[in-house]
Amino acid sequence: MDDIEIPQYFICPISLQIMKDPVTIITGITYDRDSIEQWLFTTKNTICPVTKQSLPKDFDLTPNHTLRRLIQAWCIDNASSGIDRIPTPKPCLDKFHLLKLIKDLHLPRLQMKTLVQLELLAAENDRNRKYMAETGVPKALLLFIVTCFKKGRFDGIQEAVSILRLIRIPPQESRALLSENDQIIESLTWVLRWCSSDNHITIKSHAVSVLKMVSEDASSSVLERLKPEFFETIVGVIREKITQQGINAALKVLSHACPWGRNRIMMVDAGAVFELIELEWRYPEKKTTELILGILFHLCSCADGRAKFLSHRGGIAVVAKRILKVSPAADDRAVLILSLICKFSGTSMVLQEMLNVKAVSKLCMMLQADCAVYLKDKAREILRLHSDEWKNSPCIDASFLTG
Repeated sequence: MDDIEIPQYFICPISLQIMKDPVTIITGITYDRDSIEQWLFTTKNTICPVTKQSLPKDFDLTPNHTLRRLIQAWCIDNASSGIDRIPTPKPCLDKFHLLKLIKDLHLPRLQMKTLVQLELLAAENDRNRKYMAETGVPKALLLFIVTCFKKGRFDGIQEAVSILRLIRIPPQESRALLSENDQIIESLTWVLRWCSSDNHITIKSHAVSVLKMVSEDASSSVLERLKPEFFETIVGVIREKITQQGINAALKVLSHACPWGRNRIMMVDAGAVFELIELEWRYPEKKTTELILGILFHLCSCADGRAKFLSHRGGIAVVAKRILKVSPAADDRAVLILSLICKFSGTSMVLQEMLNVKAVSKLCMMLQADCAVYLKDKAREILRLHSDEWKNSPCIDASFLTG
């Protein structure tokens, strides 16, 4: 095979291999479909690899049937030299087929068959997921879940959330849909409450991932209308510790809702502070830790949140333990949590506990560590504020408190 000269126009400019499914893009350059799709969809490039021209947001990959037939014929002619025959590629998904599937989703007798087909298409490749998002499949599936919620019917829920967690719902479409239909979040919360047995862990993980995507795009008016049952359900997901992906998705949902004071109060009432501290003790992981500390910072900004935080015997200890061990983002949240505790709840008992669990030592270490200047200033501010309480401790260099 090394002695055979392969025609240059059979070679994909990206993979430098013989093209199996040549497609031509808007700049006139032909690539192998797998290579150009990976370039466009996986690595999110927006230029033509050869011409470096900017590519429009939406354009089609045009199959080059003539070139494919030439390559196939050449491969057959050179089979005796070790060249493998290239099979005819499977026809690509088209939007008309997707529109038919969306229509079939409204017909009870075809719903399960349609959901199975959509799930197989979504799992196949990025191109299918892109077309599904553009054609309105996510909207149709969310409305399907709302209908199931209204009727108390569970058939097809597993398939629907499995498909949705694979497809990125266009933000503008998601915002518009949430504004028009306030039962979408309620119906996804219902799915989480319904999935109570161990057999439903996967469904619950997928459902909370969908809820995370929806909450990312939700407007402030939608997030301001969340109900106590919503937060009780999300905190319940954290308590159950389903999957790491599910836990992080639940934490993201809480993080998106944190900026509003009424939401913080409902989170505290739902037991979020206790569950977050317990989760951090048992499952420390960088991304999870950053999310937990970020949420705890928001919850500690209200009096009830600080009271719940201090009522947990490991609250101050776990926050102090993460300082200078996880990431700059974690350091930021941890120091701000301690600052809130010291400023608004700094009783003698609390300050003594900070000394006992080495929170004060960590603050002193920050003054010498390679960290952001504003964090050093915040640590210094905490140390100065309570220097009278800590200055006689044999474990602390007095110069850190008086300097």
